[in-house]
Amino acid sequence: MTGESEHTPIVWLESMIDYNDIPGLAGVFLEDSYVLAISESSEQVVFHLDAVLTPEHSAYHSPRPGEHYCYAKGSLVFPDVTRVVWLKRNSSHYTDASGEDDLGNIDILTVDGDGFVAEGDWGAVRISGAQPHLELSE
Repeated sequence: MTGESEHTPIVWLESMIDYNDIPGLAGVFLEDSYVLAISESSEQVVFHLDAVLTPEHSAYHSPRPGEHYCYAKGSLVFPDVTRVVWLKRNSSHYTDASGEDDLGNIDILTVDGDGFVAEGDWGAVRISGAQPHLELSE
């Protein structure tokens, strides 16, 4: 292995920060949250979610009967957007056991340089703007 290839993964990992380090996302588990819709405007990108809250979140409650997690309707909001680049898109819908449609999960959300990269079954997008936060609607 050359010195260059040994350093490439380390540099890549050092440049990316996990979403758990973003204050507005404390107590949220995106990997098992369901994306219900995605909307964009010139000011923001919004992932409408059936969000999984962890015990660290102020709105956490015990899971309802038949559920493994505490779910809450909400929106993952990327405000003050300056640039949005869709790396790939997928319009497939999935149906859960209760018959509700969703677009899948947010499998990855990282901070990379001056932007955020989100990926899931619905696609992959790079968003430049202010830090995202969760807004609950329930």
